[in-house]
Amino acid sequence: MEQQALMLKGYHVLDFTHFVAGPTCTRILGELGADVIKVERSIEGDHVRGLGLTARDSMSTYYFQHDHSKRSLALDLRKPRAKELLLGMIPKIDVLVENFAPGVIADMGFSYEVVSKINPKIVMCSVSATGQNGPLSKRPGYDFIGASFAGVTGLLGEADRPPIIPTMAIGDVSTGVAAAMAVGFALLNAARTGKGQYLDASLLDTYFHMHELAVPVVSIRKEKFKPVRGGSQHPTGSPAGVYKCPGGYIMLLVQQHEFPRLARAMGKPELATDERFKSNGRRVRNNAVLKEMIEGWFATFPDRDSVVAELDKFRVPCGPVLSLEEAMAHPHMRQRKTVRRVTDPAFGEFDVPGFPVKFSDWPDRTDLKASRLGEDNEAVLSEMLGLSENEISRLYAEQVLLKAPPAEPAAAS
Repeated sequence: MEQQALMLKGYHVLDFTHFVAGPTCTRILGELGADVIKVERSIEGDHVRGLGLTARDSMSTYYFQHDHSKRSLALDLRKPRAKELLLGMIPKIDVLVENFAPGVIADMGFSYEVVSKINPKIVMCSVSATGQNGPLSKRPGYDFIGASFAGVTGLLGEADRPPIIPTMAIGDVSTGVAAAMAVGFALLNAARTGKGQYLDASLLDTYFHMHELAVPVVSIRKEKFKPVRGGSQHPTGSPAGVYKCPGGYIMLLVQQHEFPRLARAMGKPELATDERFKSNGRRVRNNAVLKEMIEGWFATFPDRDSVVAELDKFRVPCGPVLSLEEAMAHPHMRQRKTVRRVTDPAFGEFDVPGFPVKFSDWPDRTDLKASRLGEDNEAVLSEMLGLSENEISRLYAEQVLLKAPPAEPAAAS
């Protein structure tokens, strides 16, 4: 089958984002073929250029992962000429994405009211911690703050200990994915109607959207139902959670119709009709006893993989609790390019996460590139504004344009 053109080829995105949530949105658009022009406002560039492993040419592994597939336009926005250049590009821009605190992008002169007057078809997306309006909107915030206000953090961890935080940007990345989805739909609507629109994406809204069961129950039953932290065991399902086995841990999540399979796998089919375990509600009430039985059975195996293999024979939903290193080395992850190998002049070959959805007529790209600070200044300004070499040279002389030094191989630290 002949591969189709890049799905978003021909679309231009002006990217005012930094850190993770906003950059995730624009990274997805860029990987799907859009021309993403990342605006970097100082010689330091995006804050994440200094995170992860870093090189002396403004590149870092953190930046590469979240900002590949974009072009870097670096200019000093304190200078009026820089603002003029960006506003001059707006007629050719299809999407503008920013994730400053609410009100900042307007103070910079790029509010939706301003850009939509120049280009009525433009889609603008603002990503923030708690949204553009409401009592919490003026608060500064990041991923974990959104989770706290959404009632998510309070449900993480052991019941008798303080709540915990996950050591990854779940809310940031999820909000970026949701924002990219919304941008795609808004572009579809703009193509049909000729009218753009403003999108308000927040970590708080994304996190609250993750409550898959409790919200309507709490709403209806009120004080009669109080969600609690379940630690390594799910508070409303059994068996569901982390179970110790020789050499590690196994995750089980067994639904009502699957419990007899587990009972047969354990060599105790009578458990399926045991009064203590006949329903999910009864199993939850007797979860401690059931957990002890399951872990006792697990202990009869030589290692974790042997337990998983036996459960697989009976199609009991389970999985080994892998370390990150184990997950990255797993052949399934490699075959699907969930983990993909990329190359950078400073870092050589290394791994980054793959695209989260597989398309039948679009490649799993590994030819990814992340730009150095200001690397694409000349190309962007000549293509988008028709500036000459002399005009661009003058902008450098006036320090309107900024640029990092060339890449230095093997400079990572």
